[in-house]
Amino acid sequence: MKGLVLTLAALAALSGCQSQPKPEDMARTSLQTAPADLQLLCAHAVAGAAQVDSAKVLPTSSRALDAASYSVDLDAAGRKFSCVVDTAGSVKSVTPAG
Repeated sequence: MKGLVLTLAALAALSGCQSQPKPEDMARTSLQTAPADLQLLCAHAVAGAAQVDSAKVLPTSSRALDAASYSVDLDAAGRKFSCVVDTAGSVKSVTPAG
């Protein structure tokens, strides 16, 4: 019985020693996504263009276009849009996608 308890204790200790996954093995692998404040600027711009409540506009993905601008994909109450915003916070374009 004592041996079983020691074995279980050793297994419990080993199972707690798991290392963090490598960045490339994580779900979010891109470090080039738009900052949250720029995504929100796009969401507000799309809300105006789509004439929907801004609470119904959600960013779905984003990516860096270059060192000074990002493209943000958004869903506005089921309609898809794309927005380009620069790092200074100026929305350059809002276009329906698809």
